Amino acid sequence: MADSSVVQRLRDNIATVYHGNAGVVDLCLVALLARGHLLLEDVPGVGKTTLASVLAGSINCSFRRIQFTSDLLPTDILGVTIFRPESGEFEFKQGPLFANIVLADEINRSTPKTQSALLEAMNNARVSLDGQVYQLPRPFMVLATQNPIESHGTFPLPGSQMDRFIMRLHLGYPSREQEVQVLREQKLAMADQEVRPVVDAGEVIALQEAVAEVRIDDDLLDYIVRLGEATRSSPRFEIGCSTRGLLALRRCAQAWAFVRGRQFVTPDDVQEIAVPVLAHRVQFARTFERSSFTHEEDQAAIREVLERVEVPL
Repeated sequence: MADSSVVQRLRDNIATVYHGNAGVVDLCLVALLARGHLLLEDVPGVGKTTLASVLAGSINCSFRRIQFTSDLLPTDILGVTIFRPESGEFEFKQGPLFANIVLADEINRSTPKTQSALLEAMNNARVSLDGQVYQLPRPFMVLATQNPIESHGTFPLPGSQMDRFIMRLHLGYPSREQEVQVLREQKLAMADQEVRPVVDAGEVIALQEAVAEVRIDDDLLDYIVRLGEATRSSPRFEIGCSTRGLLALRRCAQAWAFVRGRQFVTPDDVQEIAVPVLAHRVQFARTFERSSFTHEEDQAAIREVLERVEVPL
């Protein structure tokens, strides 16, 4: 069993640069340990890219940043097969997606065609191109940042893409004390230079394997399924939570328990992690539709589901 003190080492290292919400940092670590991908969504300038970069920089592994723009093509992400005249053979040149941690910065500034290039990679940790299948390295994680869809020049992520993210997090504005500290230390400008790796890829894989062994009893698995059924039967939602979402909730509950220093999952773990795991996976029914739904409304809808479904003793 991997030593959970490695989690604290990561926490402490991130805190040397990122002075935002500590709870959000823990949720980022949960996404990593649950072998998931993470979407950070908020207005520009609140530290999304900084947090993603610091998390990646805390791990001694390959890291690539892709700046998503409207003219970005799928081959700019995946790679391209080129013909070598000197050898008479085709050679695959890997794109920036072939890294342990990939920062997809402002992912919703690219077209849906380019966004969809990530689907297979995020779901199966592999890339199929020109009849060949290429495995991605372990661990593999996409850390994506996104500005609100109301921002100029953005494309909303389709439901299939959103479902590949194990969690969607909103950072919010820092507290007054945190913002003063950022201004004093100018960490936002120097994050990339100051962060140092404190764990390696092998330790991360060991943590992920340890999380998979955290005990979750059958009554809690039944509880997770009943939560999913409640979203599917609710008149508020046109589309409820998918089976992929319920698997994500189970893995995140295990990771949340591990981050909290336990080797077993409790009902509280499921409830505390449910909102960031499920809120982006449901679609409101047309009868409830307005011009847009805020993050707070998404959260409130999932909390209503949590209140209705009986919790196991």
